[in-house]
Amino acid sequence: MAEATTVTLLADATRFIVRGGDAAISAMSSAVGVEFPRLACHAAEEGSRAALWLGPDEWLLLAPDTERNALELYLTSVTTVTPGSAVDISDRQVGVALAGPHAADALTAFMPLDLDPVAFPVGMCTRTIFGKAEIVLWRRGPHAFRIEVWRSFAPYVLACLDEALVEYGEPAATSS
Repeated sequence: MAEATTVTLLADATRFIVRGGDAAISAMSSAVGVEFPRLACHAAEEGSRAALWLGPDEWLLLAPDTERNALELYLTSVTTVTPGSAVDISDRQVGVALAGPHAADALTAFMPLDLDPVAFPVGMCTRTIFGKAEIVLWRRGPHAFRIEVWRSFAPYVLACLDEALVEYGEPAATSS
């Protein structure tokens, strides 16, 4: 039997939108233990934490839900002495994992982004539109993606992914 493409709603996570200049970002990187990427549209991981570049002075910091309080303390300690900001958006968004041979096909059914591995390699991330919803898309592996979407748009995004996978004979594969 061929490998199925799966759509999985991820467990709750800690999420911060982090903004600042070079001094603030360097200090925050040191404080939270993950180097914030300076290369446009790239992600960096260290252990269970990740930082995704979203704009010239904006990153999405992801970590396990259990690390929210500690990360808030670290980030606050930096932003009280260095101009920058860290806003907790943990409850605003949900994460979705999409993996399997038709993962890129399911995504491109609802967005025009070129997901060829040469154009969008492993480790690349971007903010984009999926159907009518804004998402953050991160390529985690050759056939694996993480989607960050506002909680209120998650049912819509999940339904679109399931609809796209029907074309490939994949059943509705959403799981939690």
